[in-house]
Amino acid sequence: MGDTGGESRETVVAALTAEWAALDALLDGLPPGDWTRPTCLPGWRVTDVVAHLVGTEASLAGDEAPDPGVDVRVLPHVRGDVAAFNELWVQALRDAAPGEMLARFRDVTARRAARLERMTRSDFDAPSWTPAGQATYGRFMRIRVFDCWMHEQDIREAVGAPGHETGPAAELALEEATRALGYLVGKRAAAPDGSIVRIELTGPLVRRLTVVVDGRARLVEAAPGPPTAVLRMSSSRYLRLGGGRTGDHAGVELDGDRDLARRVLDNLAFTI
Repeated sequence: MGDTGGESRETVVAALTAEWAALDALLDGLPPGDWTRPTCLPGWRVTDVVAHLVGTEASLAGDEAPDPGVDVRVLPHVRGDVAAFNELWVQALRDAAPGEMLARFRDVTARRAARLERMTRSDFDAPSWTPAGQATYGRFMRIRVFDCWMHEQDIREAVGAPGHETGPAAELALEEATRALGYLVGKRAAAPDGSIVRIELTGPLVRRLTVVVDGRARLVEAAPGPPTAVLRMSSSRYLRLGGGRTGDHAGVELDGDRDLARRVLDNLAFTI
């Protein structure tokens, strides 16, 4: 599937708006005490994750970033310009009540959904900054699906309400998480030339991801031979590892060259 255009544009917009609806339903059912539960993201509670989501979509809608009245760069969990920008919204909305936060989320996602529905294929193909570098606006929106879905899972983990691990948003999130797999296996894990690494995802999303190293590491549809190293895990564990959310390897099975498999496992995180 390409980054933009035609069915892809419709797929991305549908997945993103459906993800916002899933977040809305999740947040609407949270008791007040759950909003202040800590998440796996350093320095952020559930309400801070929501503030980040609100802030990102508000910025994309053209809203000016607020002045939180504090120097966000001195906070220990803020590293880099993007993190500092994100933290402006988090700190500005830090004391907002759950009802206000949900109202803000609904307002900004409604505005963004309306704008996305009006956009054309040319709009999606237009050059754009993205968190993964210069690409297209459509590529940026694919990354938004991944980011929003991952943050939904952050909230679910914090409040003990697992769910929504399949469906269009989860599928696109997994697709996003596999884009860098060749680099992670070949460069980060230093898989030797001639090796074949297979990652078997056992569910809820079932996949067989194969990386072949022959001068460069690349993801392939079918391996030319038996795998050198095999990793087996749930798609949920794979996405949490890829998103840098956990170092917990519970439930992960390693076969073949276990040293190589362990290096791959230790280097699956691709987000900043």
